[in-house]
Amino acid sequence: MQIIRMPQIINIPLVDDNDNIIGHAEKLEVHLKGLLHRAFSILVFNEKNEILIHQRAFEKYHSPGLWTNTCCGHPNEGETMEAAVHRRLQEEMGFDCDLSHKFTFRYKAEFDNGLTENEIDHVYIGTFNDTFTVNPEEVADYKWISIEETKELILQNPDDFTVWFKEIMNREAELLA
Repeated sequence: MQIIRMPQIINIPLVDDNDNIIGHAEKLEVHLKGLLHRAFSILVFNEKNEILIHQRAFEKYHSPGLWTNTCCGHPNEGETMEAAVHRRLQEEMGFDCDLSHKFTFRYKAEFDNGLTENEIDHVYIGTFNDTFTVNPEEVADYKWISIEETKELILQNPDDFTVWFKEIMNREAELLA
């Protein structure tokens, strides 16, 4: 029997269609009700221009075991996006680096377990070339991989990747601009 780890009780920003904060709600409640909220995705590249992707821990409450971008998350109530992206990169991947905002997009995805992602996702990129130790509660596996290889793997096995990561990779021109 697989044990699913529920998220900590954390309030995250609810937003309107223009990404203005209109309130806050507990993260699991937001995903159960499919409420529009603010999120971020981080893609870190190395000096070979490879992306660091990771396989989500199998105990995650949604999208467990799927491959995704370097890091993702939500700002906590009262936390700036700038603070949130650096906090989460350190918590999840065990390192931090300079990050720059590339683009923002909205998506909605319903999952088989009754949860819904309804996010305005802010995409950041950075560069890192050192060693690190991932958080095993967040990350089952990771690898550095070229954009071309990543796109090919997504084409071959789309169900192995998170919805938001596939959307980001469909926006490669914006990502690399």
